[in-house]
Amino acid sequence: GPGQAEMYAGLQELGVANGEDLKETLTNCTEPLKAIEQFQTENGVLLPSLQYALPFLDLHGTPRLEFHQSVFDELREKLLERVSAIALEGKVEERYKKLEDLLEKSFSLVKMPSIQPVVMCVMKHLPKVPEKKLKLVMADKDLYKACAVEVKRQIWQDNQALFGDEVSPLLKQYILEKENILFSNDISFLQNFFSPSPKTRRQGEVVQKLTQMIGKNVKLYDMVLQFLRTLFLRTRNVHYCTLRAELLMSLHDLEISEICTVDPCHKFTWCLDACIREKFVDNKRARELQGFLDGVKKGQEQVLGDLSMILCDPFAINTLALSTIRHLQDLVGQDTLPRESPDLLLLLRMLSLGQGAWDMIDSQVFKEPKMEAELITRFLPLLMSFVVDDHTFTVDQKLPSEEKGPIPYPSTIPEAFTKFLQENRIACEIGLYYILHITKQRNKNAFLRLLPALVETFSDLAFSDIFLHLLTGNLTLLSDEFALEEFCTSLFDGFFLTACSRKENVHRHVLRLLLHLHHKVAPAKLESLQKALEPTKQSGEAVKELYNQLSEKLELRKPSPAEVTETPSMELPLPTVPTPAPR
Repeated sequence: GPGQAEMYAGLQELGVANGEDLKETLTNCTEPLKAIEQFQTENGVLLPSLQYALPFLDLHGTPRLEFHQSVFDELREKLLERVSAIALEGKVEERYKKLEDLLEKSFSLVKMPSIQPVVMCVMKHLPKVPEKKLKLVMADKDLYKACAVEVKRQIWQDNQALFGDEVSPLLKQYILEKENILFSNDISFLQNFFSPSPKTRRQGEVVQKLTQMIGKNVKLYDMVLQFLRTLFLRTRNVHYCTLRAELLMSLHDLEISEICTVDPCHKFTWCLDACIREKFVDNKRARELQGFLDGVKKGQEQVLGDLSMILCDPFAINTLALSTIRHLQDLVGQDTLPRESPDLLLLLRMLSLGQGAWDMIDSQVFKEPKMEAELITRFLPLLMSFVVDDHTFTVDQKLPSEEKGPIPYPSTIPEAFTKFLQENRIACEIGLYYILHITKQRNKNAFLRLLPALVETFSDLAFSDIFLHLLTGNLTLLSDEFALEEFCTSLFDGFFLTACSRKENVHRHVLRLLLHLHHKVAPAKLESLQKALEPTKQSGEAVKELYNQLSEKLELRKPSPAEVTETPSMELPLPTVPTPAPR
C-alpha cells in the first residue's frame, strides 16, 4: 500500500535496496531465481561465516525473515545502548556532533517502525534538535505522539498554543478532582478537604504530569503560570492558586534549582508550606514570612501579584484563619487587645493580601491592600466578646443556682457583627471560621445565636463550597440536635433553604448532609424537607441524583402499615439536654 512505499522511501536515499528495487529487477530479468539469489547475496548480512549457516537454518524451516528480524532486533538494541552512551561520553561539542550526524543519516527512516525508536532515541539525547526536524515532527501527528518528552519540550517552548492544548485537559481534570472532594458523599469532621498534607497532595496525578512536562525548562514553567493566572482571572476559581503553589513545591521536592532560584516566591512558598503542614503559623515562621513581605523592593512590586496568588490558595487561607482564631482565644486569656498583637496583625495582613489576589492581578496595581482599622478595633474585639460570653455561660451553669433561676444564653447578635459579615471580606472569612470553630466544639447555643448572620454575607461566602463542605462535616458532631424541631428550623429554614433555589451548590450540600443524617431528623421535619428539596426542571444532574438516593433511603425507613397502628403516639420524646462542651 501507499503507507509501505512512504515508510521505506528513506531506504533509497541511503542507497539501500527496497521492495521496489526487487520488483524492478524481477520485471526486467530472464532468470528470476538467479536474480533473487543475487539480490539476497547483495543485500543480505555480509558475514562470510553466514554463507554456510543460512542453508542450515533453511533445512530447519526457519524463515529467512525470522532470522533477519532477530539479527536486526539485536543490532537495534546495541545501537540504542550506543546512542545513550555517546550522549554521556567525550567533550560536549563532540558528542552532540556525533548525534547530529547520526540524526542526519537516520531521520529519513523515521517512518519505519523498526528504525523509529533509534531516531527518537537520538533526538531525545540532543539538547537542541535542528529546527527543521522539529517542524517535520510537529507536522506529523504520529511522529509527535511517539516523541520523548525531552523533544516535545523543545517543540512546546516555541509553540504556546500547542503546549496549551496539552496542558488544558490536565487543568480541567485538576479542578474536577477538587470539586469531587468538596461534594463527596463521605461527610466527616475527621476527614475533610484540608486533611491531606501538602506532600501527599503534590503526589497527585496532575501535579506529577505537569512537573514531568516542565522538566527544568523555565520557559515552560512560566507558560504554565501564565495559564493559571489567566484562568484564575477568567473564573475566579481559587483552586488554580493551589496548583500554582503545588507545582512550585513539587519542583522544590525534586531540587530543580534551575526553576526554584528564578521564582521569586520560592522561599516564601516553602515557609508557608511548612505552616500549612502544621495547620498553624508559629512565631518563628511568622517572622520569616514577614521578612519576605517587608523585603519587597521598590520596582519589584509585581512579585506581590504572585505572592497574593500563593496566599489565596484555600489551604493557605485555611491555615491563616485557623491561626487567627487560636490567637484571638489566647488574647482573651491574656486580656490583650488585638491591636497590641503583632502576630495577629501579620496574619490579617497575609489574609488581606490573599483575599485581594484577584483584584490585584486584574487591576495590575501591585500594592498591599489597606487594612481597615475597624476590623482590628471593632470586629475582632466583638469576636472576643463572644468567646467571653461562652466562658461566662459555662461558669454560670456550674454555679449553685439558689433563687436566681437558670441564666439564658445570650440570643441576640450585635448588629455590627452582621454588618461586618456583609461588608468586609476579611471579617467575613474570620467570622465564618469562628462559626466552624464553635460547631466543632459542639457549642449548639453559640451556633444558633450566630447562624442568622450567615444568610447575607460578603459575596455570599457562607454559601461557598469550601465553607459548606467544612460546615456539613462539623455538623455531624451535633447530630443528636437534629431530632429537635427548633434546631432543624433554624438550620434548614433559617439558613440552607434561603439559598437552595438560587444556588445549585447549596442544594447539593443540604442533600449530602441529609443523606448522612436523615435517620437523626424528626420524621415530620424530614417529610417537609423532602418536599422543599425536590429538584425543579432547572436542577442539574447532580442534584437529581442525590435527591433520588435520599428518597430511596427514606423509602426503606418507612414502617410497614401493621406497625403503624400498634404504636400509640401519646409519648412525646424527651428533649435531650446537651452537656456543655469541655474546654
